[in-house]
Amino acid sequence: MSLHEISENVKLAREYALLGNYTSAMVCYQGVLEQIKKYVFSVRDAALQQKWQQVWQEIGQESKNVREIMNTLESFQLENTPSKPSSQDGDLWPVQNKSDISETEVKKFDGTGYDKDLVEALERDIISQNPNVKWDDIADLEEAKKLLKEAVVLPMWMPEFFKGIRRPWKGVLMVGPPGTGKTLLAKAVATECRTTFFNVSSSTLTSKYRGESEKLVRLLFEMARFYAPTTIFIDEIDSMCSRRGTSEEHEASRRVKAELLIQMDGVGGASENDDPSKMVMVLAATNFPWDIDEALRRRLEKRIYIPLPSAKGRVELLKINLKELELASDVDLTKIAQQMEGYSGADITNVCRDASLMAMRRRIEGLTPEEIRNLSREEMHMPTTMEDFESSLRKVSKSVSASDLEKYEKWIAEFGSC
Repeated sequence: MSLHEISENVKLAREYALLGNYTSAMVCYQGVLEQIKKYVFSVRDAALQQKWQQVWQEIGQESKNVREIMNTLESFQLENTPSKPSSQDGDLWPVQNKSDISETEVKKFDGTGYDKDLVEALERDIISQNPNVKWDDIADLEEAKKLLKEAVVLPMWMPEFFKGIRRPWKGVLMVGPPGTGKTLLAKAVATECRTTFFNVSSSTLTSKYRGESEKLVRLLFEMARFYAPTTIFIDEIDSMCSRRGTSEEHEASRRVKAELLIQMDGVGGASENDDPSKMVMVLAATNFPWDIDEALRRRLEKRIYIPLPSAKGRVELLKINLKELELASDVDLTKIAQQMEGYSGADITNVCRDASLMAMRRRIEGLTPEEIRNLSREEMHMPTTMEDFESSLRKVSKSVSASDLEKYEKWIAEFGSC
């Protein structure tokens, strides 16, 4: 971590706040505050340490001001209540829709026999708010979307069909380079499927106390059964389920893996005589599939590759990222997409974000802080040009190497189950 990096992040946070993008500004501010805190601990000079503590307080006050603006804006927003159909067509499959359950009928898990703190920790991982990511918000990846609909959505719509040998898949593993949309697909599942959605990570299921991690895994699946139909999303699953039997493996880690494997066998997909609406599906994502334990790989029945976006997908991603941005007449999205071959979805988003700030940077260059604060919204309203994109492309490089792609393709050819 360098002082230059801290300075750049502070600048970025202030730029976002100036443009009214308060959510992104808060993310940057929180990151900066954490960076400064770590830096203060590393400084030995008392006077310098005191100066940085003062900087930390000033940045913290800026962050607080942005938070107050966000809260004020949120207080003016009205929630839109979706209308519900008054009747169902008897010739259609009966639709199981969790949103049709009234608030008075919301179930509450009985955590008798478990530590109250453990239950509360997992309840915090239930996504109660709609992530608001729709299938159409995800460019390309049609095969992955089709499979996830088949695994989660269709069994809810057609429960009579998904029985016996057609029972829903109990586990899906999404494999691919970082930034290709694996987590975004999981959010789309949470939005579109209306099942109870647990978003857990390795940090959620690990504890410093002996035996508590296994309890957390067991409790997670008991709660999933209670709130069924349920989807459990485990991001970066390789960090908690690497190969067993290696010299680096800790005993506690081995016990957690064993418990997870037992639970997945016991409560995976609906069995032949079960109601598919009571299913529990594990949706996992990883950037390192070759590190995953073989037994877990077998239980994740569907293993799909989430590749880098195609040429068409890159154009779609550009359109999605730039839909709220005014573009100059010289901007050619097809040409930009051609220059982005090998870029991941996250890389493309970074290019768009950087390009969107170029006009503002030109406008405030050389101005004093007071002059910047006095700029009107109209003065800041400038279209993004083709030169802005070309400049950003020179600065933002792709994050995935050709050798990495070869490893993914080799693994999916050997172990894939699409």
